[in-house]
Amino acid sequence: MLTTIIILAVLAIVVFYVIGIYNKLVSLRNRFQNAFAQIEVQLKRRHDLIPNLVETAKGYLSHERETLQSVIEARNTAAAGLKAAAANPGSAKAIADLGGAEGALTQAMGRLNVVMEAYPDLKASQNMQQLSEELTSTENKVAFSRQSFNDAVMQYNTYRQSFPPVAVAGMFGHGQDASLLEFEDSAQIQAAPKVSF
Repeated sequence: MLTTIIILAVLAIVVFYVIGIYNKLVSLRNRFQNAFAQIEVQLKRRHDLIPNLVETAKGYLSHERETLQSVIEARNTAAAGLKAAAANPGSAKAIADLGGAEGALTQAMGRLNVVMEAYPDLKASQNMQQLSEELTSTENKVAFSRQSFNDAVMQYNTYRQSFPPVAVAGMFGHGQDASLLEFEDSAQIQAAPKVSF
């Protein structure tokens, strides 16, 4: 009788411990999915600002159609990547595709900025200044949201890979790590420009 009670008590402790692991995995997964939702908001805002920027620039950059078209194409690709990643923020492929598309968009925007530098009237335009300021603010929010998402993903992955959660995570649908969101050219963007005299 005493042995049966001890065995039941041990089983109850194990069951409650496994339930605790499951609940923590769900909580951490929900946290990184929520963090991705914050990125989604900022990237949608970015994607919505770009057509306005291109329309404002069109009047000044009439012979730079190729540059403007590449920005719009990169924006559309990034918007499609965002939609796919939003449907499943735990998918490594969707997150990698989004990172690549956003990196390409950042490069296209960089080329547009270089072209715009040659047009002082465009830079002086009130609409262009306002759009540029909003876009810069949005870029900062994207960077902050991406950092928050990557931190949440790291917490999830670390817990999922640790013992004993790793032993039971696969049974509860937590068999794979979540992927970090890295933009392909982020190392190039963050590198300080070199100035030589």
